This record gives sequence, structure tokens and C-alpha cells, in this order.
Amino acid sequence: MGINELTEKYTYRIEWSEEDNVHISRCLEFPSLSAHGDTAEKAFEEIKFLVAESIKLLKEDNKDMPEPFSFKEEKKDTVIKTFEELEKMENE
Repeated sequence: MGINELTEKYTYRIEWSEEDNVHISRCLEFPSLSAHGDTAEKAFEEIKFLVAESIKLLKEDNKDMPEPFSFKEEKKDTVIKTFEELEKMENE
């Protein structure tokens, strides 16, 4: 699998930063990386570029790279509880 194809398999998050007045992007599998852009699209392009460059460096150094979350066989179910349900559990 090529680097560009692999970058498409990772999990990304883009959020608006009111303080910085830009969109901030992150890759969850590479938590130390972040990028920004004036638009969400630009921020997404920037983080994918950083992930691709990180993969290149890891490969050059023969180091392991993070496995995309989507590749992991064991997936846990997410349980969402309301405040009322949590409060009821505490009182039992």
C-alpha cells in the first residue's frame, strides 16, 4: 500500500479555533501532529501532508508506524449514558 493510500486510512479531526481564528486538524493515530488552515479543507490537506511525511521518515528509519484504527480487528462497542442514567447508577 502506497503512502498516499495509507494516509486515507487514518482517522482525522478538524475543529475551529476561535482563539487562533483558524481550523486545527489532527490525526488521532499520530497524536503529536497538528496542522492548521484558513478553511477546513486546507487544514485537512496540511495534516495529511504531515502524516505522509511522518510515514516516510518512519519507513526510512525502519520504525513501526501507528496502525489505522480501522485496521484493528477488535472493536469495542461504545456505550453512551445520559446524565440521568449515570446519576441513577451512583445512587444504587
